[in-house]
Amino acid sequence: MSPTVFRESGYRFFFFSREESRPHVHVYCSDGEAKFWLDPELELARNYRLSKVQLKEVEKIIERHYDELKAAWNSFFGS
Repeated sequence: MSPTVFRESGYRFFFFSREESRPHVHVYCSDGEAKFWLDPELELARNYRLSKVQLKEVEKIIERHYDELKAAWNSFFGS
């Protein structure tokens, strides 16, 4: 199970239900995907074929939706 939190600018932001407990978000688009840590600060964890421009765009989107992502994480996994 991988619940989608939201979609924006062609990217899907989601969680995997059975993965590590450190808060993070996965991002997918047709060009590739990435994983960003949400705690202790926003940080790229892994990148699979996204360009530097795309990563910067995704990071800005995550920053705008940071509170929403953290709330969704806590709601889905427990705080």
